[in-house]
Amino acid sequence: MTPKLIKTAAAALLALALAALSACGSATTTAAGPATASTGATASTGPVVLDESADRTHITVAPGTIVRTELHSTYWSPATSTDPGLLAPTDEPSTAAAPSCRPGSGCGTVTTAFTARTAGTVRLTAHRSSCGEAKPCPPGGQDFTVDVDITG
Repeated sequence: MTPKLIKTAAAALLALALAALSACGSATTTAAGPATASTGATASTGPVVLDESADRTHITVAPGTIVRTELHSTYWSPATSTDPGLLAPTDEPSTAAAPSCRPGSGCGTVTTAFTARTAGTVRLTAHRSSCGEAKPCPPGGQDFTVDVDITG
């Protein structure tokens, strides 16, 4: 490879890495409507799906919106709402282990769905004490929290 080709490839990889990093920490959502940060953007009315990348974020939704957490380890507890009168569970949480998962590795998902009922602010939380068999979680890796503003 020529030095110019190496520089071009390195620049392309750097651009991809920066794009991936900029996506970290944002809420993931379905195509029906994005979760909005606390920047005054319009509230979402479509289903909102939150995973670990939404940890420590703030979203805004309208009443009637389904908010679902999909945490990618069976070591997570199901998410709970600090005020079920505002953000109510829609059904029982579910845990699905990945079919090719080795025992003790915790691969799979823990999913909980909620319905935004009325205006107010609520927090979704989940916790895990382990990040794998005999593997402690790194600092900040044990808790999942998302603040939800319900407007309307």
